[in-house]
Amino acid sequence: MENNFELLISSLLDNKIGFSNQFLSDSLANDLKSNLLSLCDNQKFKSAGVGNTENLIQNKNVRSDEIYWLDRKHENQSQNDFLDLMDEFVQYMNMTCYTGITDYEFHYSMFEKGAFYSKHLDQFQQNSNRKYSMISYLNADWQTEDGGELLIHQTEGNTKIEPKQGNTVFFKSDELVHEVLVTNTRRMSVTGWLKG
Repeated sequence: MENNFELLISSLLDNKIGFSNQFLSDSLANDLKSNLLSLCDNQKFKSAGVGNTENLIQNKNVRSDEIYWLDRKHENQSQNDFLDLMDEFVQYMNMTCYTGITDYEFHYSMFEKGAFYSKHLDQFQQNSNRKYSMISYLNADWQTEDGGELLIHQTEGNTKIEPKQGNTVFFKSDELVHEVLVTNTRRMSVTGWLKG
């Protein structure tokens, strides 16, 4: 597992974008997807907003996905397995990189056909506790024509990442402006932030 952690960290240091196609095992990714789809079928998802608690607004012209927050209180095995993995990753980050991560938050994200998220930065203006952004995708049979890529804007050129199952992306929340391009089919992920 440490090799997968190191791959994310080393690629972050090299390119400002950490990337791994094996951070989640296939079995965990499939379990998470099953949980996500069950929650969706039971109408547990809510429209995502822009801004933090005090300034949260919903604007479908900026962001049109739906989310469900992961929590150990749900007593769901797949969610807990994912959070256990994040505990290990945070411990590894703090031990090897002295990052001082003290907390994290993650949610399922569901983009239905036609959904998108306009260009944005993940760190709030009034609150700088989000240190790293992290996205793990749950779309096993994703094709290029399905769209929905994560487009990361950098001065030396843009990077497009397909939301294929197994792909995990990791970057500093206050550095990289990014967007989710319009998806042509249902697009699923686990998305969140490591906080300090």
